[in-house]
Amino acid sequence: MTTNKRKALSPNFKFQVVMEALQNQQKQVEIARQYDLSPRVVCLWKKQFLRNGPAMFAHSKEDKQQDKKVEDLEKLIGRQTIEIQFLKKVLSRLD
Repeated sequence: MTTNKRKALSPNFKFQVVMEALQNQQKQVEIARQYDLSPRVVCLWKKQFLRNGPAMFAHSKEDKQQDKKVEDLEKLIGRQTIEIQFLKKVLSRLD
């Protein structure tokens, strides 16, 4: 009885394979053979990359809200840092 085990491949490896496929310097079959993959897998990864690529550059409303929250928290940290420094200075003069 043979078991069919899938290889666990990293996202970086998949990205490298897709980039080679997109450069069109080699055929997808040759790239698949080079990395001991099925040509179907290379084709699937390439399609997924092309389909999901634009999402990398899209900023959703949620992303903008999170960016605003981070900005507000950074301002708060800045204010608190100044207050702490001021209080330390005042305490050192009282000693």
